[in-house]
Amino acid sequence: MPEIAQAELDEFADTARTWLVGHLPPRGPEAHRSVAVFHDLPFAEERALIGRIQEWLRVKFDAGYGALSWPVEHGGAGLSTLHEEAFAEAEREFETPGQHELTSVSTALIAPTVQMFGTDEQKELLVKPLLRGDTLACQLFSEPSAGSDLAGLATRARREGDEWVVTGQKVWSSGAQFADWGELITRTDPDMPKHKGLTTFLLPMNTPGVEVRPLRQMSGGSSFCEVFLDEVRIPDSLRLGEIGGGWSVTLATLGFERGHSGANADLGGGFAQLVADARELDRLGDPDVRRMLAQLWVAEKVAAVSAQRDRESRLAGGEPGPLGSLRKLAWAQRLKLVSEAAAVVLGPRLVADAGDGTYRWTEHYLGAPGYRIAGGSDEVQRTIIAERLLGLPPEPRADRGVAWKDIPK
Repeated sequence: MPEIAQAELDEFADTARTWLVGHLPPRGPEAHRSVAVFHDLPFAEERALIGRIQEWLRVKFDAGYGALSWPVEHGGAGLSTLHEEAFAEAEREFETPGQHELTSVSTALIAPTVQMFGTDEQKELLVKPLLRGDTLACQLFSEPSAGSDLAGLATRARREGDEWVVTGQKVWSSGAQFADWGELITRTDPDMPKHKGLTTFLLPMNTPGVEVRPLRQMSGGSSFCEVFLDEVRIPDSLRLGEIGGGWSVTLATLGFERGHSGANADLGGGFAQLVADARELDRLGDPDVRRMLAQLWVAEKVAAVSAQRDRESRLAGGEPGPLGSLRKLAWAQRLKLVSEAAAVVLGPRLVADAGDGTYRWTEHYLGAPGYRIAGGSDEVQRTIIAERLLGLPPEPRADRGVAWKDIPK
């Protein structure tokens, strides 16, 4: 990536703010702002929220702000990820329609995966609609017995002529009940080692044999789903990538996910909201409250410094490499720290509604653990950091080189 002058980014951000002023109201006060990590909404309200986000995606895309770092020939603005970050920082100064896992997955994970591995027909069918918010797509990756060990998945796809017949179960698929498409990873060759016998497909979610069941989360909502696939027929034209090359496609999507983790600094709330609540409760003089708020402030500043370091590296033409796992792990740990700080600031108000708006932190406390699993568990991130960043020996794997069908289940 060529070097980019800071002055260019500043000028771009000023132009973006001028445009945003004409489309959004300024951001309101932090007190009583939602701090939920996952939504707790009835189906109709969640669908309406997604609709508002989709409309905002269309407005941004049509104005040239929806795919800033994508090449012009692929429907983007041909700018850098730094311009994308500069716009995101400017956008946080305004009240947007909100956020949802499904729209983020569609634009930031599946659209670039289809662009990377899809045929010309698949790209034409999905990439622009995903980026613009016209189409929504979920991930169909994890299974009841294949979470952190995703390559151990058991959903089978067998070929019959120009079609593939898929049977199995997926779980923790965010927003699947609202999705038009799913990125589905399946096992097509059980005689191969587990990482090599996989193939990925693009699945229309209205295909006969697909059943979506929302799961009630402990935070109250049902954004996650389990998806059952019973003799689902998928044309080979919707295969994404090569037969047996599904692990490479999956790793690309997971790489986009880890790089995107923490991109929205507002998710789940943080120091600003907790300080506002502590002030309203007259708790700023409590030494334990001050200690926890200080720890959170430091954690957020360290994150900002790390992001600035990454930004300066990319300004000089550097590539991010495997740092996505490090960012993802640190982000999940900050969410946990926010929960711990909220418990100290609020005390009993965290578990009993006092009618003053502070009970909303319960949604954060119960939702934050989900991101220690989503996108690869903390343990998986630590393994990646150890092996790929620190150069430590890989951990022993008894199933290395063993056919999937011969691995004890």
